[in-house]
Amino acid sequence: MAANLMTQVEIKVRSANPADLPAIAALIEPFVDEGKLLERTFDEMNELLPNFFIAATVTEPDGTELIVGCAALEIYSRKLAEVRSLAVHPDYQGLGIGRMLVKACVERARERGVFEVMAITAAESFFKSCGFDFTLPGEKKALFIQTRDRL
Repeated sequence: MAANLMTQVEIKVRSANPADLPAIAALIEPFVDEGKLLERTFDEMNELLPNFFIAATVTEPDGTELIVGCAALEIYSRKLAEVRSLAVHPDYQGLGIGRMLVKACVERARERGVFEVMAITAAESFFKSCGFDFTLPGEKKALFIQTRDRL
């Protein structure tokens, strides 16, 4: 089905705007329910808005968009940023939309002069295919400790 969709629709990645927040929340909700993404409040999403991207397709004759993917870049400092809230609607997975969203986040980090971008994920093969790896030059690695009980 994914191959047929790609020939039928054009996907565009653009910066999100405040009017997109309800659609973004609806898109990520099933992923939150499955435990694949952390829940985001409207306030959190609004804070990330300057670096939030959506993937959309025009589906209606009047030009109405259907948001089918999203991702945000949270910039912590000039040294580090994180790809967050990456989600692609199940009907549109396998079309390269996730890769386009990650690319938009990495490009934004470059524009802002951020040195390193990380992703905390269970989909390591996807992020590795986008150029991410477990180590950085000089063998730097990220290590974690969990400070709360599992959800």
